[in-house]
Amino acid sequence: MKIDDIRAMSPDQLAEALLNLKKEQFNLRFQAATGQVEKTHRFDEVRKDIARIKTVLRAKQAAA
Repeated sequence: MKIDDIRAMSPDQLAEALLNLKKEQFNLRFQAATGQVEKTHRFDEVRKDIARIKTVLRAKQAAA
């Protein structure tokens, strides 16, 4: 997910995207525990996307 796309989102959309990414992160951890993970690179991508969304959300809350 690009930072420009994240900045263009509304706070509600950011919260929804954050929830979806956290669910995906949980599913990836569950797959790793059972040995079924196929896309190991998604761990880092999801973690970084969560951090990006949290950063933009915090900045938008501080500006309001």
